Amino acid sequence: MGITDFFTDVWETFSHPSPDAEVQGGSSTKSPASGTDEESSAEAEVNKQDAKKGGDSGEQGHKPSGKGSDDDDEPEEEEEEEETPDPKETLEKECAESKECHPAKHHYDECVERVTGQIENDGKASEDCVEEFFHLAHCATQCAAPKLFAQLK
Repeated sequence: MGITDFFTDVWETFSHPSPDAEVQGGSSTKSPASGTDEESSAEAEVNKQDAKKGGDSGEQGHKPSGKGSDDDDEPEEEEEEEETPDPKETLEKECAESKECHPAKHHYDECVERVTGQIENDGKASEDCVEEFFHLAHCATQCAAPKLFAQLK
């Protein structure tokens, strides 16, 4: 990448208009949807003719659903689908407690006790248990993977 590419990238980065720029355009007050409550004479005539017809012209449109509706006499029941628990999570929990991952779990539990004691005594901890947690999670995942794939087959 040459210096001209660098300056080109910098120029493109800073030359864009700001996202809060002023909005251009707008709505016309002469358009039918001008946002006013006034009704033009043509609209008034059409509305009067619709009112004389009774409004029931056989056209499909919105029909409000209320308590007077005859279509659905019985209440609608929502089908509750029970979600099966994720087998990966349950297998990883079992594996974390298993003999195979006992050393990693033991180190993690000891670390948690040390850190909890430091927080209670000093108000802050001088270490965290991230590394121990990742060792335990890795062990549990390695243990659970073959069992999970065997279940999925």
